Amino acid sequence: MKRVFSGFRPTGKQHLGNYLGTIQNCVALQDEYECFYCVVDIHALTTLENTERLQEDIYEMVLDWLAAGIDPQKSVVFVQSHVPEVMELHTLLSMVTPLSWLLRVPTFKEKVKMQPHNVNYGLVGYPVLMTADIALYKGDIVPVGEDQLPHLELAREIVRRFNSLFGFVFPEPQARLTSFPLILGLDGVQKMSKSYDNHIEISASPQVIMERVMTAVTDPARQFRSDAGHPEICNVFRLHKIFTPASADEIASECRSAGIGCVTCKNMLAQNIGSTLEPFRERRAVLSSKPDYIAQVLAQGANRAEFIARKTIREVKEKMRLLRRSNYS
Repeated sequence: MKRVFSGFRPTGKQHLGNYLGTIQNCVALQDEYECFYCVVDIHALTTLENTERLQEDIYEMVLDWLAAGIDPQKSVVFVQSHVPEVMELHTLLSMVTPLSWLLRVPTFKEKVKMQPHNVNYGLVGYPVLMTADIALYKGDIVPVGEDQLPHLELAREIVRRFNSLFGFVFPEPQARLTSFPLILGLDGVQKMSKSYDNHIEISASPQVIMERVMTAVTDPARQFRSDAGHPEICNVFRLHKIFTPASADEIASECRSAGIGCVTCKNMLAQNIGSTLEPFRERRAVLSSKPDYIAQVLAQGANRAEFIARKTIREVKEKMRLLRRSNYS
């Protein structure tokens, strides 16, 4: 069975954008592939200067994953730093990666502009560590959107160069182009994100969901209740198409004829989001009532991942003549 690798920065409780854009896809892939889902905490350090909430963010994110359907019996769920071999492979791959390849990465230039006070070595070497993440487990497939294809192509170039210099070890990871729907935030402008405070957490209570939805920007051209609406430009209606699909056409018609107002429309959306996520909240409550469960899942995942990682590192060292074959037969 082919292997999928996906890494995610620890961002704490997940929101609707994470759920609709990524988590649902991760759950579906479990039935087709051997999946490795990794919390990339070392990657987070390239931009994170305060680690006070790091462990809490890891816990909350993994709790949401499991409650949403990622199954630790089917998939390997683990934290990047819990398998130290990834740092070793990162170092070894850095020896064959030209600096010019890394400096041309568009996201590096963007990060330099965003954090000019913290242009650290890890930020430059980020693509090498990403390659190590995938290559350590000999990942065959990496689910990406089209905007991430250049990053994966660089990973392919790095493993291709290693294989040409020392002999074949790593498969070249293939992209599985995935349609990640762009979920706009409650402001109707930016994508849903905690940094913009325009999000709805999937673990939120029905009351909080209602409060958050009521702040959502609707059709800017509709000033009064009696005005005809334009659902095609309303972000609340976009969410209705996801959470109220059976009634979406009726809602659009009522909006255009001013049969319903924005408050009623928001109220309906909040109730439907809340009812859709109710099974998730119930599963999350059960899992969170087991204080050691997440730690056990991550420990077991790290053990499974490390078993593969050690074999890969040994093979790499043998190919690079850092070990004799008899050293680890």
